[in-house]
This record gives sequence, C-alpha cells and structure tokens, in this order.
Amino acid sequence: MRRTLLRTLVPAILMTVLAVGARSQQQRRNPEIGYAYPAGGRQGTEIEITVGGQALFGAETVFVSGTGVHARVLGYKRPLSIGEANNLRERIEQAYKKKTGRDRAPGFRFGNLMALRDAAREAGITDEQLRALEEFRRLRTDPKRQPNPQLDETLKLQVSIDPDAEPGMRELRVGSPLGLTNPVRFFVGRLAEVAEVEPNDRLPDSCIGDAMPVVVNGQIMPGDVDRFSFTARKGMHLVVSVAAREIVPYLADAVPGWFQAVAAVYDRDGKELAYADDFRQNPDPALVVEIPSDGEYTLEVRDSIYRGREDFVYRVTMGELPFVTGVYPLGVRAGSAAKLTLSGWNLPVSTVPLRAQSVGQVPIRVPGAIGPTPVVAVDDLPEAGEKEPNDRADKAQRLAVPVAVNGRIDRPGDADLYAVQGRKGTRLVVETVARRLGAPTDTVVTVSDAKGRRIAFSDDWEDRGAGLVTHHADSYAVAVLPADGSYTIRVADAQGRGGAEFAYRLRIAPPRPDFELRVTPASIGVRAGTSVPITVFALRRDGFDGEIALALKDAPSGLVLSGGRIPAGAGKVRLTLTAAPREPMEPVRLSLEGSATIGNRTVTRQAVPAEDMMQAFAYQHLVPAQEWLVAVAGRYWPAPVIAGSNMTVQVPVGGTVRVQVPRVGGPLARQVALELNDPPKGLTLDSYDMRLTGGTIVLKADTKAKPGTRGNLIVDAFMVRQPGAGARPRQAQARRVPIGCLPAIPFEITAR
Repeated sequence: MRRTLLRTLVPAILMTVLAVGARSQQQRRNPEIGYAYPAGGRQGTEIEITVGGQALFGAETVFVSGTGVHARVLGYKRPLSIGEANNLRERIEQAYKKKTGRDRAPGFRFGNLMALRDAAREAGITDEQLRALEEFRRLRTDPKRQPNPQLDETLKLQVSIDPDAEPGMRELRVGSPLGLTNPVRFFVGRLAEVAEVEPNDRLPDSCIGDAMPVVVNGQIMPGDVDRFSFTARKGMHLVVSVAAREIVPYLADAVPGWFQAVAAVYDRDGKELAYADDFRQNPDPALVVEIPSDGEYTLEVRDSIYRGREDFVYRVTMGELPFVTGVYPLGVRAGSAAKLTLSGWNLPVSTVPLRAQSVGQVPIRVPGAIGPTPVVAVDDLPEAGEKEPNDRADKAQRLAVPVAVNGRIDRPGDADLYAVQGRKGTRLVVETVARRLGAPTDTVVTVSDAKGRRIAFSDDWEDRGAGLVTHHADSYAVAVLPADGSYTIRVADAQGRGGAEFAYRLRIAPPRPDFELRVTPASIGVRAGTSVPITVFALRRDGFDGEIALALKDAPSGLVLSGGRIPAGAGKVRLTLTAAPREPMEPVRLSLEGSATIGNRTVTRQAVPAEDMMQAFAYQHLVPAQEWLVAVAGRYWPAPVIAGSNMTVQVPVGGTVRVQVPRVGGPLARQVALELNDPPKGLTLDSYDMRLTGGTIVLKADTKAKPGTRGNLIVDAFMVRQPGAGARPRQAQARRVPIGCLPAIPFEITAR
C-alpha cells in the first residue's frame, strides 16, 4: 500500500516542486505563517508563543479573532543564509589566523564556536551573530533536520487572555509590511495548561504530576517521542484527547498531509494500558482507560512514523472529563423540538434538548466536554424516523416523498430499506449525511424498481464544502424513475459495520437546486491604489448551473470588486479587489454575497471565507475560516487608480480585441510589463502599451480557443528594472518586480 502511494505521489511531487520553482521567479513573496506554539492558553493568563513562517520581517501587529485575546510582537528571528554563514566564518578564520598564525580555527572542526569569541570580536562579530552561526551549523549537520524555508523565520509574541474570554478556537494573523498573513489556529481553554520541557524522550517530563484535568502543550521534532509522567487514582476513567490535525489541518509537503499523532498510556512497569492512533475517522487520537491502581503512569505522544518538525504541534487534554462519541438523531426539522441521545465517556447527561429555527448545522454543547463538538443537521423537509424491522424488501418502511429520515445501521451487516411511490420521468435525489456530521457510518445507497433492477447507486460522494473531510463517505444519487410504481431505497454501511453510533440522515426528495460559496484567501493584504486577485468557488447543489452575481456587502469605502460574476456552469471564478489610494487601514471584515435566479425566485447566499490548502503534494481542500479580512497598506502611487469595467470583452476566435485599462506604475508606467495569469487555452496577450494616462492591451484568441468560454482575465503587472552600469554578468539582465495586477477583465470567447 505504501509503495503504491509513493509511486502515485512522486510524479505529483516533482511537478509541484518544478511549478513552485518557476512561479517563485515571478511572484511577490507573501507573508505566511505555518504554526503557533503553544497553540493555546488558559483564560486569565499571559503567555509567550512562537509563530513560525516566512517573509515576517518588520511584523508589528497581531490580530486575533473574537474578543478577549490580545497579542503583541516581542521579537523577530531568522536563521543565517548560507552566504551569511560563510561570510561570518571567513571573517572569524581570518581574524584567528592573524592572531595565532594558524590556518584553520579549531572551533569549526570540533563544534565549540563560542571558544572563538575573541577572534570573532576582533572581526567585529557579536556574540549574537556567533550563536546564530553555531545554530546554523547545528541544524545543517543534524541528519534528522531538513531545511524548511516556509518555517525558517519566527516571531516571539506575548499573548494576554482575559478571564472572561470565550473558550474555543480563534484565528491568529500577523501584519507585516508585505501584507497580512494567513490565519493559524489558537485555542482558549478553561483548564490548567503546562508545556513540555525537553529532553523527555527517555526520562518522562514531570510537568503534569497530579494536576488533572490539564492541557499539555508539545512539539514533535524528527524522530522525537514525548513522554510525561503523571499520578492517577484507582478507578479513574481517564480520557486522553489529542489535538494535532485540528491545530494544523493540512501540510502541503508531508504524507499523509498532517501530523498523525499517536498516544499511549503505560503503567510504571512499562505495560501498555491503552493506545490510539485516531478516533474512528478523525486522525486525532482519543482514548479512555480505567486506572487499575493508585500510582504513577506515563503518557507517550509521537508521530505514527516518527516524522516531525516545528509545525508538528499538539495539545493533549487529559482527565476524568466528558467526551461525546455519538449523537442520535443526526438531524431535526427547523422549528421543531427534539431530544438528542448522547453516547460517550464520563457524560454528565444522556440526552439534550434541541429546538433549531434556521436551516444549517447546529453544534451540540455538553458542559465540560472535550474533543470534537458533535453537530446535527437542520432542514425544512418533513421528517420520519426509521422503524425496524426494515432489512428486507417485504419489510421496507413506506415513506411519502419528500422526506428526511433519521436512521441507524444498528448492527454489523444491517441494511435499512425504504419504499416510495414515483411517477415516470421524476428525478429523485437520494442523499445521506453522516460522515459530514462526524458519524463513523460509511453509507452506500441503492435505488431499485419493483422488479429489483438497480436504477441508481452511490457509495462515496465528494462535497467540497466539507473542507476537513478527507474520506468523503456520504452518498448522493439522482434517480430518473423509468415508470410509475414503487421503488426501494436501500441504505447500508459499505464496510459492513454497525452499532448504536452508526447513524445517518437520509434525504429523499425531488432536486432542490441551490448553491454555496467559498472565497479565498481568508486574509488579503493590498497596497492602496492597487488590485489583488481573489477566487470564489461555487458549490452547486442538485443540478443548479446558472450564473451567480457577486457583490461586496457593507464594504468600507474605497474597496471595489471587479469581475463580479460566476459564469453559468462554472465551478469558480477569479476576480480582483481594488483599494483606492488612502491612508493605511487596519484589517476589517469583508462580506461577499452571491445572488442567482433559481426558478422564479432570487436566491442569495453569503460566501464563507476559506483557505485553499494543499494536502500531501496533491489534494486541495477549502478549509473554512472564521473571518474574511482585508488590510490596506499606505499610499502606493500618488495618482488615483480606478477599478476596471464590468463590461464583458468579447474575443473572436482567430481575431483580436483592444481593451482600455487603468494605468499602473504611476509616473513609471512606461517601465511596466504585463502578463496574463493562467488564461484559458488559446487566449494570449498580443501586445500592450502603458502610458501615464492609462493603458491599452490587445487580446488574441487563436484556433485553440473554445467559443463560449467565459470568465475573468487576471493581468499581472511587473516593474522592469534595468541593470546598472558595471553590473556583473549574472546581474546584467533586466529584473521584473511584481507590483500587483490590473482589475479583473470579464471576457467571453466567441465564434468568428
């Protein structure tokens, strides 16, 4: 299995590396952060955390979502480059040779660079630079450590958490002169917190002691194993819940694409009492163990295959605490009351009431519970509950359509059958929601006619709106009924499993065309007077393929959206946000809406901010974010910049079209170069002419262009810098410095 996976991924890895290398020559470096450690803190405390990323020089501000959490930058650090390290080394060696007459300083050979302090001072090198050189060599000579530029730079932050700060997940961003970073996750908790002290791979760290319940913060480096000793009493039902993937959902350059933590508990004789490498379909492990006797025990945390680096951050919550493992039913009808039954460990209650008014998903809060928060679906369909026995065709439960059914695969090998009446030509949607709500059920649905002939089938169906699901185990089928009569819908678990927690919610109804929206990135940094590209994804439901009009809602003045429409049938569109010249603007929340005509009504949906994250070199996921933020930096060009026209430019196959565009580059407009960013096949930028008063571009469509193609064109702008007099051969070529892009240009390729 592992060899097959590697054979599949190696070509993708090579293609990704080559593509990233090519793009890095042209694109502006954006500030990014990959982790925060520790990744949370307790209410009413002040802590120092480290944030790792790239392009963080000059960062001055920190933004945390919600209220009650305040942070400021204490310091910045980055490792030496190879050139900087070689320069320091040469200076020290020259000073050492001058002072002693020896050719080579022994400290470089034996690792005691601080012994060369006198020579370093003679060369004008500070103790801080010498320590940086020692750290550089230590990292370069450690066979377990690999250079990781995206995590090289670090910020030290001071974080203050108010006593009444709302517990839960927050988003932390950093503002730098290059813009606003992506969000990383930071958690506010109620329990006492401790942090590991290395080394703790052989002798366990004693930071826990008997302080339970407690949250343990740690970080796994290559080959690392973290061990913690703690005391527990006989009969305690100890729950250990690890948050790792929950903190950093996806890693672009690691397989399987996240920190796969494992946890184990041992007694004082080294006997393993409990072990977990996940919790059902959740990669983060959770376990419960009944403590056999009073005494000392050991908790062990590591990566499943002994990987590690700075962003392998975890939080372990442990104690005799509630942990919900299941909820039933998985859905309710909007406006109705329901009593939900809970299953789990150390639960204070077995049922919770629910009355939900609006359609969507509702989290179920259990006092003091740790681990993933269960959710249930709320819709507006008539409801029915599954009635056993219904595992044979002659026992199929009869239902009236449309309906939403709360069901459960009660035992391994069980199947639930439902009978409905339908008319010839009717389109019937059969959809399950289980895995998307956290249930372990891997549903498979079959629709059969009265003679047992299968007319529709579905096993795994991908929902791009579920950005944290990697095994899309829910089912979605559309059956076109061939004749009037009775039809049977069979629901089972694809892996033959079952039990009290194998629940599902089944929708049987005619199609209800609709859509959802995701907008990326979740953080936008833009220079005043320039434009930046954003992407909006249309998640189309039940066959809806119409055009969607996009618009900012209640946006601050000076922010303009260009290219605000998703063409009919398109799954996404790239557009631009333009900021007028103005004073710098602290990050503000933006809201984007999409409207479409569906049947005889207008439907409006708000876009959910998201990060388009890569997993394991190959897979993309739209991970929802709490806020969509934009920060505008100070005035870039003194002249006003206007947004582009939303008129569609029609480009005939085999022909050209001339388009007027706003100027970029201010008084240096003549030195601006333009280039199309990811245009459709056959469409090129034939020529352009940029002047102080504006510009003209000429678009050309050759015979490879497909008539009917619609969307937005993104035109990148570069400032061309010519080499100075006497430049070295390597520097004798003109350099292109990215300065942004033009406002999006709506286009359509037409037949000649």
